[in-house]
Amino acid sequence: MAMAGESNGLAPGISRGTFLIGTARIRAGDLAAAAADPSVEVVLSAEALELVGLSREVVQAAIDSGHRVYGLNTLLGSGRDTAVEQDSILDYQLQVIRYHHSGVGGLLARDEVRALILARLIGFTRGGSGVRPETARFYAELLNRGVVPAVPRDGSVGSSDLTQLAAVAAVAIGEGQALGPDGGLLDGGQALAAAGLEPLVLAPGEALALVSANSYSIGAGALELRRIRWLADLADTALALSLEATARYDGGGNLSPFSPAVQSAKAVDGQRVSAANVRRLVRGGWLDDPRRQVSVQDALSFRAAPQTHGAFRAQVAALAEALEVELNGRGDNPLADVPSGRMVSGGNFQPMQLALAFEALRLGLAHVGISSERRIAKLYPPQRLIRQLNLEAARAGTPLASEDLPGLLWYSAAGLLAELKFLAAPATLGAPTLSADVEDHSTLAPLALQQLERSVEAAAKLLTIEALTASYLLAEAQDTDLREAVTRQLGSGTGAVVRRLSELLAGQLPAAVLVEAARKELGDLLAGLFELQTPSPDTDGDRGPDDGGPNYARGES
Repeated sequence: MAMAGESNGLAPGISRGTFLIGTARIRAGDLAAAAADPSVEVVLSAEALELVGLSREVVQAAIDSGHRVYGLNTLLGSGRDTAVEQDSILDYQLQVIRYHHSGVGGLLARDEVRALILARLIGFTRGGSGVRPETARFYAELLNRGVVPAVPRDGSVGSSDLTQLAAVAAVAIGEGQALGPDGGLLDGGQALAAAGLEPLVLAPGEALALVSANSYSIGAGALELRRIRWLADLADTALALSLEATARYDGGGNLSPFSPAVQSAKAVDGQRVSAANVRRLVRGGWLDDPRRQVSVQDALSFRAAPQTHGAFRAQVAALAEALEVELNGRGDNPLADVPSGRMVSGGNFQPMQLALAFEALRLGLAHVGISSERRIAKLYPPQRLIRQLNLEAARAGTPLASEDLPGLLWYSAAGLLAELKFLAAPATLGAPTLSADVEDHSTLAPLALQQLERSVEAAAKLLTIEALTASYLLAEAQDTDLREAVTRQLGSGTGAVVRRLSELLAGQLPAAVLVEAARKELGDLLAGLFELQTPSPDTDGDRGPDDGGPNYARGES
């Protein structure tokens, strides 16, 4: 694996296995890729460390001035106008960490903790936090040496992820708990010692800088963005399979709504991508034959699916933009403003755009789910007919055919859709007033994110059920075609999916095992079916500019 400075054929500044944080814009997808791979080394550029140092000089100037600065020499929240005596400021740093270390609930996964730390580290390098360069280096070493703090999931109301970041900071100062290699818990100081690190001694103002950011929402949100992008491709794949199935059993499968003429008539972001994906999946098959007799129009769950899937893709792009606004911005309060040399109070810790992007995606997923469940319902009559024919054959003396597809998966899909609809309700409107009515509005971005994670899980199962249902029917139809000596060839993409899923269906697995195994198979298969194409609005292969794979070192200056 090439490390920094080694030649590997990639663009300048990019090395496999290295995440270089400089002063340039960093993509959410790059953060997620680095967080998901614990072997990646995090490197801070000289330019980034220089900017960190300049922001620290702003803090030091504020200290020297003797002026009151929020959180530097005053208490927090409702105590904002209460001074902290000079000889108590260092002890106050410890108090801030201990006070905010109040999260509850289950612990974040290792990749989520890495994403959380990495997002905060990137925040240090944007020049607004006022931490020392050695503090930034220490956070990089937490990642590089495999120290994973135990971070409770719940506790943030989305006006900075205070409790999650305090759990990291507690380990940094030698307190708190960390995840051991075996999954157990270690004392924070023991975890540092095992990694060859001494506890961090905080300087004035650093405690607030360590905890005052939205790094959980940003980091975990970036990880979720990777899953959501795959879900968009899964939705197009399930749709293409259902088009093939309704063509075979019900005379539908009209490709006219997916034509370039229709897609170019209305510039919905993502719509042409979705339609092009479907055309590519069915290309070369019976569905693509212009001589085929077909219904004039399919139901809207088929015909208007590019509009639904396209709107969802537009929301995915909006989430990527919102994540990158937060990731590359300076959300600190107070802000160490390098150009003016002043500490400035503000509200950049309120990630409203990001919170609303999480909200919108859950609503979009519910609409994708509605269309999917309606297509599954339309594929139920041929399943019932197959079972009736099997019963008739059994009465004639043939052994009863096995149930390769569990019969009530449609009902499971309906239950998942109900969950998607429930999860689509707003999460961001429920924050109470806190801190003696000073903190009287919050975004609840973490709750909106966690509800989105549940929605993604439910939608993935629902779309997998659709893909399994259509694949089962298409496999049965191919057997019939062989007996009748007719040719109804599947598309190149849909055919590949049916072959892969047919192997699973033949195993007669329990429904829960079948759906989970199919989801994993589709994850591997879709990575090949939807390889990165050069974006072009005039080809079937146009893909969004953010749909590419991981490209770690994006922060070079």
